[in-house]
Amino acid sequence: MKWESFNNFSTLIIFLTIKSIIMYTVRDVFHLKFGRFQEAKALFDDAKSKNMFPESSNMRILSDFTGHSYRLILENDHKSLADYEKEMSEGMGKGDWKTWYEKFKPLVHDSYREILKKW
Repeated sequence: MKWESFNNFSTLIIFLTIKSIIMYTVRDVFHLKFGRFQEAKALFDDAKSKNMFPESSNMRILSDFTGHSYRLILENDHKSLADYEKEMSEGMGKGDWKTWYEKFKPLVHDSYREILKKW
């Protein structure tokens, strides 16, 4: 972000404070089966409309149409790994989430997770 984009000093201070709090970015990458992207997108739209993602989450849902298959990428920022683990255990324990995940799994060829630490 360019310094010129901040219209006043207080906005800059808030931005720098938030940026310094976030220590980890967790990225879940799902390689979707060919032709299954629209189904996966519909499932994520449904999950978002039912507030199935954590309220505190600043999740970014990204798509990548390059390479050998379609990729659906979820990114979340966390203050600590403990916060990440807490959010995961709370979210995955819900019955609605388990039902949703059973619908999502057949759309996925493979997946992996990256946990990136901010410097």
